[in-house]
Amino acid sequence: MATPATRETLKQYALRALGKPVIEINVDDDQLEDRLDEALQYFAQYHYDGIQRAYLKYQYTQADKDRMTADSSESVTKNSVTTSWKEGNNFLVVPESVISVINIFPFSNKSNMNLFDVRYQLRLNDLYDFSSTSMINYDIVLRHLDFLDHILVGEKPLRFNQHDNRLYVDMDWTNDLAVGEYLVIEAYRKMDPDTHTDVYNDIFLKRYVTALFKKQWGANLSKFDGVAMIGGVTLNGRQIYSEALQDIEKLEVEIRSTFELNPAMMIG
Repeated sequence: MATPATRETLKQYALRALGKPVIEINVDDDQLEDRLDEALQYFAQYHYDGIQRAYLKYQYTQADKDRMTADSSESVTKNSVTTSWKEGNNFLVVPESVISVINIFPFSNKSNMNLFDVRYQLRLNDLYDFSSTSMINYDIVLRHLDFLDHILVGEKPLRFNQHDNRLYVDMDWTNDLAVGEYLVIEAYRKMDPDTHTDVYNDIFLKRYVTALFKKQWGANLSKFDGVAMIGGVTLNGRQIYSEALQDIEKLEVEIRSTFELNPAMMIG
């Protein structure tokens, strides 16, 4: 199939690119699966088309608050986010596909304004008519209020490592959140190729998988360097391995210089 849409079709595409079935590719299927997993991991780690921005939500319940007060070590899974509560070690366990957490949206409900709220008075007195009132002053005031909120209240410090899948939020969980409020986590997570099958047809991924297969093929054949086959053919696995290394190096330089997101965009 010229357009890979599954692991198997991508594998066969790469093998045909190396010469199958005209040439026998001396690589075990398990080795091919390992190289394919390696390629998908590299693609998700460094190619902007291998990840997507996602928003995970978790609702803070009375049970969570009671569990925090009782210092329970139990874990609960809800809305694709698992929460584990421990004294001095409070964290959210995010899905394994998450590779970077950028931000958690403010916990305060700013839409719940009363008569004495500055934003309410501003809209009541200065923004009664959109057609005759300038939006510049309104925008400046809101930016100033947001800046004051940032200075006086501050943001909740976050700590995250994709290898333990734990998002630490350094705050007072018993007082900073009200029961019923939601935590909304802004993050980057890997694209699931089994769901978004077009990933298998990415031009870079196809070239990279082919190069990794070629490297494995050359590594296997290098054991028989110099062995003469029937008809006088001599195997040269070392040359195949060397060519594959050059191809891989070229592709990895290309992806890191052309297709990788700015790391600052993925750090909260």
